[in-house]
Amino acid sequence: MTSTPAAVVASGLSDTAFDRIPGKLVGVRGLGRLIGELASQGVSIERASRLLEVSAAGYFAWRSRPPSERAIRHAWLTDVIRQVHADSFQTHGARRVYAELTLGRGLVVGRGAVELLMGRAGLYGLPGPRKSGLILPKLTTAGDLVTREFSRAGTDQLWVTDIERHEALSNRVGVGDFHRRAVAAAG
Repeated sequence: MTSTPAAVVASGLSDTAFDRIPGKLVGVRGLGRLIGELASQGVSIERASRLLEVSAAGYFAWRSRPPSERAIRHAWLTDVIRQVHADSFQTHGARRVYAELTLGRGLVVGRGAVELLMGRAGLYGLPGPRKSGLILPKLTTAGDLVTREFSRAGTDQLWVTDIERHEALSNRVGVGDFHRRAVAAAG
C-alpha cells in the first residue's frame, strides 16, 4: 500500500490521518472540504480528485461516512460550553468554564478539550492580567516625627509601637518606651 493521499482516503482512516499536499499539512477532512469547494465552483469531482491525488470513491466514502463519536460529543459539549459562557455574561474563560463543567455540572472533560472547543466556537473570556500578588494602594505613612533618633535618656520621653504577625502565634502588639516593654495580644 502506498502512502499517497488516495490510499489514505480510500483506506477509511479517521479524520486525524494526515498527508502532505502542496507544501501544507492537510487532513482527510480538509481534502474532502477542498474537493467539495472545487466542485461548487464548477470543477468536476473526478478532476479535483485527480489534481489532489485522491480517488473520487474515497471522497464519496468520506462524504457519506457518519460523524464519529468524538465529533458528536464535541458538538454536544460545544453547546453546553456556549450555555455556560452565556450564563456568565461572556466573562468566563476556558479555565472557569472548565471548572463549571467539572465541579458544577459533574461532567468528565479535559481542560484542553474545553480550550479547543471554545477556540473553535470563537468564545473567549474577558481579558485581564493574572494577578500575581496582592496589590496594595499606595498609602501615605506618618511623617518622621522623631527624625530617626530613637534613643532617649529617661522614661516616658518617646513611645513607639510595633505590630507583628507570626503564623504560629496570634497577632501581638508591642508597646514600649525603650526602657519598658509590654506585649499585648491583639484580636
